[in-house]
Amino acid sequence: MRLGLMRGKAIPLVRGHLNTTAVQSATLAAIGYESNGGILQLEFRSRAVYRYFGVPGPVYEALWSAPSKGSYFNLAIRGRFPFSVVPARVAVSRGEC
Repeated sequence: MRLGLMRGKAIPLVRGHLNTTAVQSATLAAIGYESNGGILQLEFRSRAVYRYFGVPGPVYEALWSAPSKGSYFNLAIRGRFPFSVVPARVAVSRGEC
């Protein structure tokens, strides 16, 4: 797996499709997770798509089952994991939005 740098930390460069599932949330539109690399993909209602790296399975599972996904995101994910923004044209062309 190739690595890139984000905020001085090495992160995997992910190319290709990551399957996501629509969720009921005022903040998030869809969630995807790749357990092999701990990659969490979040599509926000604003249509912005982010990939978070090194996210443990229990954090993903807690997000999935949280009554307020936005609150859980702010509490346990935002600012705690390196991330990259998936460019809109890439996300759309790969069917990720």
